Amino acid sequence: MKKMNITWDGIYDSTGYLFSFAKALCCAVKNSPFAEAAEEIVASSGFAFRMWVSPDLCPSATSMWQFDQQKNWVERGGISCQYIERMWGQEDVEEERRQEAVQLIRQSIDRGIPVISWDIVVCEWGLITGYDDESETFAVLPITGQEGEMAYSQLGKREIPILSVLAVTGKAEQLQEEIVRETLDIAKNHLLGNEWCENACGLAAYPALVKHLESEEAEMACSWNMEYFLGTYAPLKWYAWKFFERHGLQELASLYHSVYENWQKAFEMKKSLDLSDRQNRQAVAELLKQAEVWEKQAVDRM
Repeated sequence: MKKMNITWDGIYDSTGYLFSFAKALCCAVKNSPFAEAAEEIVASSGFAFRMWVSPDLCPSATSMWQFDQQKNWVERGGISCQYIERMWGQEDVEEERRQEAVQLIRQSIDRGIPVISWDIVVCEWGLITGYDDESETFAVLPITGQEGEMAYSQLGKREIPILSVLAVTGKAEQLQEEIVRETLDIAKNHLLGNEWCENACGLAAYPALVKHLESEEAEMACSWNMEYFLGTYAPLKWYAWKFFERHGLQELASLYHSVYENWQKAFEMKKSLDLSDRQNRQAVAELLKQAEVWEKQAVDRM
């Protein structure tokens, strides 16, 4: 087995629920020759600003977006990559795409860079960190942090049979001003709801969450699903804050610092308080409503 020694250590995740694609992307870049861009790519690819919320708070909402835009978004953020996918209804190219993906993974591991892949061990994004042609198995690092192995034949054919593999290949020669401009464009486009999604996305995610917190019925507010959504998006706001701080956009940095703090407090309150108590639910709702106000102000300045 040719394997890299990689963990999630050093990837900022204030809740333990950081969106798995963003976490895997950050870790892949961190463990590449372009490590200085690891935190920045989370924001410059737009993922620090993305939110998706389904009416029933199903966690699968975080995987209901245009997978085929990964390469475009990541490259607009300054990191070159190669991407291979096979979706439902493409059974005629299933084996061809799987073989292409296996080859791409080999090449990336040989260069010393882990590969981002959907649905390894658990139905989230994780990293492929090694391969063994003799046994036809990959070494994998799922979002749970427990290393494992997966057969080549299972790539794209596990619980949710979609093939989605992204390999970091280089760093684009872009001026910082260009990266900032592209980031603002991607962020605003998503926050205003202009990316495809079957669920509430962008700023519309706020009322989709708040309605459950302000409801007379406490079941959804008390659910693990609410914890998952708060925990998924809170640390993403940290990456947005740090991006703007790094680039000297102080007004946006200040707004996203406040947005991050409110999301983090909301998550911590969900973890520590009894949300069957209406006052506690309302307190969490007020934190998100104020964060929405600040993020709308940020959009106005993008």
